Amino acid sequence: MIYTKEVENMCPIAKGAKHEPAPIPEEGKWVHSKKIEDISGFTHGVGWCAPQQGACKLTLNVKEGIIEEALVETIGCSGMTHSAAMAAEILQGKTILEALNTDLVCDAINTAMRELFLQIVYGRTQSAFSDDGLSVGAGLEDLGKGLRSQVGTMYGTKAKGVRYLEMTEGYVTDLAIDENDEVIGYKYVSLGKMTDFIKKGDEPNVAWEKAKGQYGRIEDAVRFIDPRVE
Repeated sequence: MIYTKEVENMCPIAKGAKHEPAPIPEEGKWVHSKKIEDISGFTHGVGWCAPQQGACKLTLNVKEGIIEEALVETIGCSGMTHSAAMAAEILQGKTILEALNTDLVCDAINTAMRELFLQIVYGRTQSAFSDDGLSVGAGLEDLGKGLRSQVGTMYGTKAKGVRYLEMTEGYVTDLAIDENDEVIGYKYVSLGKMTDFIKKGDEPNVAWEKAKGQYGRIEDAVRFIDPRVE
């Protein structure tokens, strides 16, 4: 340690009050975090890229400072999917400080990492008051049984009205329209279920029919339209 001459010439004064860092809630405990390994928590959040053309939802499960689990979901930019593939390899096994200072390929993913770092080190996590936190694998729960991201895609114009394209249930094939030309329901295909049926041996057309569903007042519709064509 190098001291300036001014500091060297000062007489020592004992430190009186010893203020501990404020305790933060971590996995059912109150922790005075002083080192990276003092940090644990499960949380998720969103980041965005510089021109705001894409966004990333990042989920991290941190145990004793180490990222044990990472889920990277992206939307709005085709290149982000490839960035997410790299980031998912990069993140696991790193400390949260390492991850914060690592280029995760995409601005949106880097921003999400920054926002999650702040949440985790301040104790603002989903597992803050859960004894021992959440098990590794909990990050997949948001995806559901088919392990697909929950995506909603809607489009509308003043001239032609609304089009539902993708709902939580799946790919929208038809919009149900009533006598007032208003949407009263929709039919859909769960692409995740369809793929699973095909993997189990069903013919594609059979799998397509088995994965179909509908929502709303379908029986009251006077006509159906394909939202991607009509």
